[in-house]
Amino acid sequence: MQRLHQLGIPFCDITGLFLTHHHSDHVVGFPDLWLTGWIGRPWGKRSTPLDVWGPQGTRQMMEHLPQAFAVDLRVRSRSYPPEGAKLLPHEIKEGVVFDQDGIQVSAFEVDHGGEELPAFGYRIDYRNHAAVLSGDTTFNENLIVHLARSRPIGARSHCRCGQRGRERAAVERIGANHTTPEQAGEVFARVKPKLAVYNHLLLFGSATAGDLIPATRQKYAGPLMVGVDLLQIDVGQEVQAKPFENLASR
Repeated sequence: MQRLHQLGIPFCDITGLFLTHHHSDHVVGFPDLWLTGWIGRPWGKRSTPLDVWGPQGTRQMMEHLPQAFAVDLRVRSRSYPPEGAKLLPHEIKEGVVFDQDGIQVSAFEVDHGGEELPAFGYRIDYRNHAAVLSGDTTFNENLIVHLARSRPIGARSHCRCGQRGRERAAVERIGANHTTPEQAGEVFARVKPKLAVYNHLLLFGSATAGDLIPATRQKYAGPLMVGVDLLQIDVGQEVQAKPFENLASR
């Protein structure tokens, strides 16, 4: 929410959200987006329901959140449009899950290891260009298939790096459901994206984001960068990435 505010995007203008899976670090910010966008601070109020796409369990979550915030909803509904507080869940399967105004979003299953929870990545197509967000996944052939349909931006999520001393056990545990830089390099080498971007990093010990690049270069020599908050990526015939232009003044 802080980043949306920095970008100057009114919370009330967000009318839909796509969830990759239901781990807490991917969903705990959702109630803030939902309710703050409804009450309209610092911008206007959302007056229409909020659509939420996600895997099995999304409907249950969206049905129980209003119960958890029942007091807040009861009180504020006297002053704010009740429709803006409604949640419309859409439990998804593989395939096209959104198609409107030339924007097509396709969901594909990924492998979150032995965690026994459904997890998806998303591919966004618009005007013959595409971006793919993997979500949390191990090395996964299904991800490669959806990346390889064209030459999209490839955003690899939750890459783990660093494994020394007492952190080794944690790395091995988390490595069962996340991707190493070397594995990501193999994915990139096979699909050849116009730009490969690391995001949602998981670093151990003294490892830094910069350590991801040489590890990836063992198998991949193409365009590659480590994402940072507010990074702006312009997608056209060429793909250009630059820091948010007003970042220095905020």
